[in-house]
Amino acid sequence: MADNPEGHRGSGGPPNGDKPFDPMEAWRSLRDASLDAWAKGMIEAVNTDAYAKATGAMLDAYLAASTPFREALEKSMTQSLQQLSMPTRADFESLAERMTSLEMRFDDLDAKVDDLTMPPRTDTKPSKKEPV
Repeated sequence: MADNPEGHRGSGGPPNGDKPFDPMEAWRSLRDASLDAWAKGMIEAVNTDAYAKATGAMLDAYLAASTPFREALEKSMTQSLQQLSMPTRADFESLAERMTSLEMRFDDLDAKVDDLTMPPRTDTKPSKKEPV
């Protein structure tokens, strides 16, 4: 075999001093280009009125279809909890309302106690004592 200008024997070496072909690098480039193209396409598709309307219609349909199932599940769960003598959502809501009412009453009492224990305010400024 004859030597080529770079001093490599035969055609086994990289041409013109370039890196050898890396199939993984080619795959990465193809993957990145594909992801970029898909991202741009999805952004364009999502930013349309048609997409917004379709998504809204799907959400409305989901909510309409899931409401009876959710209500049946809540009813079943409430009955099960009552049979087990455990608190239900309504019990927790009632307790939270009562606690909020008590906190407000305690705040009012605290303010009244502060008013009773504070010295009366005067409009005159306290006199300065002269240094000794």
